Amino acid sequence: MRAAMYDRFGGPEVLYVGAVPRPVPGAGEVLVKVAAVSVNGGEIMARSGRVRLVTGRKFPQRTGIDFAGRIAALGPEVSGLGVGDPVWGIMPRTSGFGSAAEFVVVRPRQLARVPEKLGLVEAAALPAGTTAITALRDKARLRPGERLLVRGAAGGVGSVAVQLGKAMGAHVTGLARAENLGLVRDLGADEALDYRTTGQADLGRHDVVLDTVGKDLAAHRRLLTPTGRMVAISFDTDRIAASLAYLLASTVHGRRRVRFFSGNPKTELFDDLASYVERGALRPVVDRVFPLEEIGEAHQALESGGVRGKYVVEIG
Repeated sequence: MRAAMYDRFGGPEVLYVGAVPRPVPGAGEVLVKVAAVSVNGGEIMARSGRVRLVTGRKFPQRTGIDFAGRIAALGPEVSGLGVGDPVWGIMPRTSGFGSAAEFVVVRPRQLARVPEKLGLVEAAALPAGTTAITALRDKARLRPGERLLVRGAAGGVGSVAVQLGKAMGAHVTGLARAENLGLVRDLGADEALDYRTTGQADLGRHDVVLDTVGKDLAAHRRLLTPTGRMVAISFDTDRIAASLAYLLASTVHGRRRVRFFSGNPKTELFDDLASYVERGALRPVVDRVFPLEEIGEAHQALESGGVRGKYVVEIG
């Protein structure tokens, strides 16, 4: 089968589409024929070698975290699913990356049925929404009437967080590039501000700050009310050690603690995501669709900044 991979760390140009053995589902596993995947920041960090202590140096390495597709085969001891079912999911931590391929094998707990309202290419833009649900509902415990600030409000997680924040009854302020402010408002934000021209003093106080950017965390933490909560899902990739040290310290010290987590969603969380879609509270935002052979261009586009929602790679 075809799969996206790379033989050395580097820029988007190191990515290529090669042939690898088609996986076979074992007991308790599901084979999914992948229709589309999205491009995520974690894949860029891995490909560039910035987290090589985690990914290791053995090549070739694969890319792709999430996926949407149809079940192609069921291994023994799998029930409740059928061949042809449309599903979406995220690769388990034990296998790392590799969803940018024609087929993947996962356990049923790593996927769920796609909402009927969505096509598979659209669905591929939304698995990161499980991160937004975990951040706002489970980590920040966002309540109706509270003020929510979303940094990176036009991005993959941010665009979902804006919609979820409104669905949860919050007053939502989104920070994004000037050219994306219209989109952020269309997604339901009460306020959409250009992060490049808006000063800290102009932002006011917030009960919850969701940070998808990873830079200047301390400055935005100071925007919290006395009982405020900040959830960070990224860190400063230019200062990885210092950024992670700050996040670790801020989770245990001070009144306004920062929650930081790495998502590993299961079926129930995908079902929660689907429920928001089915009742019209959440829609995917697809910036552009690339064929698998142009996955390097998709990585380059994300690194260039300014994405509106998600870049999706269609396997085809």
